[in-house]
Amino acid sequence: MRTRLATALIIALVLGALGTAGCSVVTRLIPSSATPIPPAASQLTTATNLGAVEINSYRGKKLDAVGSEPENSIKGPQHIDVKTYRLGVSGLVKTPLSLTYGQVTAMPAFQKVTTLNCVEGWSVTYLWTGAKIKDILEQAGYDHNAKVVIFKCYDGYTTSLPLDFIVNRNILLAYKMNGVVMPPERGFPFQVVAEDQLGYKWAKWVTDIQVSNDTNYRGYWEQRGYENSATVPGTQ
Repeated sequence: MRTRLATALIIALVLGALGTAGCSVVTRLIPSSATPIPPAASQLTTATNLGAVEINSYRGKKLDAVGSEPENSIKGPQHIDVKTYRLGVSGLVKTPLSLTYGQVTAMPAFQKVTTLNCVEGWSVTYLWTGAKIKDILEQAGYDHNAKVVIFKCYDGYTTSLPLDFIVNRNILLAYKMNGVVMPPERGFPFQVVAEDQLGYKWAKWVTDIQVSNDTNYRGYWEQRGYENSATVPGTQ
């Protein structure tokens, strides 16, 4: 009897491990198997210290290391205190919001494997985990006839995306990369996963989301000559 119980326990543990691995790495948009929790202070480390727990491949497809991405932000990496952080949601909404990190990460979580393509010529592919921006906007009661969503960031950076694009493409506001908490160098607490858009649309350190009808709005790089339409050639 003890032998059979021990065997059953081993099988259960193996199946449980396989099930966990299967849920944590996916290539399509699906609900996460568990509600994320705010990271401990020890987890908010630099990208170079995350290799031991970072997912590096999926079904034979290599994922780029979180620490391999070049640093090209306008003011360098930003370090945000998660205890005082708030994500503002305003503009054409019925109920403006001020959300804590924990409130955002407690929303239904989704995952995508998506490539970021920079105008400088490099690209990186990660497994992203986050909340759908649409879900955040729904919570605020956004105007479905609005045209633009504007993102403002801790370092003063801004950019925008069409509302239809965000809703129809299930664009994520990510807080994990390759299964680890997004480090400050990559945009903690949140980065926009603007799939099929060039890198300057992937806002990092997001602090405010504004729903607008201002189709003439231009963000930081768009004011400096970059195209407001930033679709990666050949993706649509």
